[in-house]
Amino acid sequence: MIKTPKKYDALYPVVTIILLIAAWEAIVRAANVPAYILPAPSAVASAFISDRDLIAYHARATLLEAAVGLSLSVAIALGVAVLMDNFAAFRKALYPILIISQTIPVIAVAPILIIWFGFGYLPKIIVIVLMCFFPIAVSLIDGFSQVDRDFINYFRVLKASRAQVYRHLKFPHALPYFFAGLKIAVTYTVMAAVIAEWLGGNVGIGVYMLRAKQGFALDRMFAAIVLVVAVSLLLIALINLVARRVVRWKPDGEGAVT
Repeated sequence: MIKTPKKYDALYPVVTIILLIAAWEAIVRAANVPAYILPAPSAVASAFISDRDLIAYHARATLLEAAVGLSLSVAIALGVAVLMDNFAAFRKALYPILIISQTIPVIAVAPILIIWFGFGYLPKIIVIVLMCFFPIAVSLIDGFSQVDRDFINYFRVLKASRAQVYRHLKFPHALPYFFAGLKIAVTYTVMAAVIAEWLGGNVGIGVYMLRAKQGFALDRMFAAIVLVVAVSLLLIALINLVARRVVRWKPDGEGAVT
């Protein structure tokens, strides 16, 4: 069996996507499929170019919501993970609640938040936090719990403070787990913002998609979907880049940063 160098691995999905787009274009043109049922990729690209200013206007709002929501998710997850790592009673009381929170459909919570907080940014940011907080918190808790007890005892012998233990031992050890959870959270971030905008909002990619759907402009719908996918992939690539520069070790198992 012929083995290709690893540096060419990235070409496989790229070539596959190009072939799928080409097949999509060919099928739509050959079958003369109406644009309101399935637009051709060329029509989607044309819609993206012609609507670029309007898409950029809505995208700015969605990206602002995503950035604030993800930042708050990281901050809250970090605080909760430290508390749960230090206090067993707090962990036993809160962990089941965290699990239960993930079983509640966001599509059911978002309208309630809109009733309480209006159609501004706040309900969208809360929805993002609800979706993104959990994987980051769980990953950090797992990273803290995997620290070797001998290292912790050694720090205690040196009379290190709790803050020093976290700064020099637990936080560095938990970084691969943190970035693994952050990559999961990032895949939810833009999607959560769009879902919240669907259910109530005046601006954002979700609002743009709703208006395109109401006008049966599927080419614009697909253009917005492509944008959401592209932003999510860009964020994941950015996290991978930062992780490779920051993380000095990789754990064996699912917490590893790839």
